[in-house]
Amino acid sequence: MDQAKLRIDKWLWQARFFKTRSLAAKQVSGGHVRLNGNRVLKPAQAVGPGDVLTFPQGRVVRVVRVEQLGERRGPAPEAQTLYSDLTPKQDTPPRNPGFEGKGRPTKKDRRALDLSRTPES
Repeated sequence: MDQAKLRIDKWLWQARFFKTRSLAAKQVSGGHVRLNGNRVLKPAQAVGPGDVLTFPQGRVVRVVRVEQLGERRGPAPEAQTLYSDLTPKQDTPPRNPGFEGKGRPTKKDRRALDLSRTPES
């Protein structure tokens, strides 16, 4: 007997990697998703337990193994049981730009600037 299979766009949506199924289908159609190392171009491609998916999500390339197929798009804890995350951990998290100490001048700085601009009479 064959193992159960599910459309790749539907599985990505049920596992909560994409907010809508059409967004998942667009990623697959655009050639951004790989199934077991091979590029997938059709959202109707079937996936089953044991398959490995690689796809970009934000600035991170996610690598996940399908553990089971979902019945519905449930809450996040339920969706996390559908896969195991194989994404390599990043050494350093992306940094936000730091404050350089520049910005609006203080009142003291503005007075000094005004005094330097006054014409000498």
